[in-house]
Amino acid sequence: MFDFIDTMAQTNDQGARARRLFAAVVLAALDDAIADDKKYGNGHEQIARWARSRDGREVLSCAGIEPNERVVKGMMEFVGRGVRTSVALSREESERQASAA
Repeated sequence: MFDFIDTMAQTNDQGARARRLFAAVVLAALDDAIADDKKYGNGHEQIARWARSRDGREVLSCAGIEPNERVVKGMMEFVGRGVRTSVALSREESERQASAA
């Protein structure tokens, strides 16, 4: 009985780690698109092309993100803001946005 529970817990933990790994890939793709947007001005087009590609849809799905057009538009808007993901996910940035609202 306990062996089954341990196996299920380990399997669930491995799945969560895999989702976090793919989520990190999505964040890296967003950072790359932001860098392209600042340098060449085409970052939102790059992220949309990636998210609509077969590889992009697969990575989004593995990260637990539904690869639909609403997600693509949200990613394009995020790239358009030009705020790097590490900054956007920080506590200081969320506090700054809360005080601005």
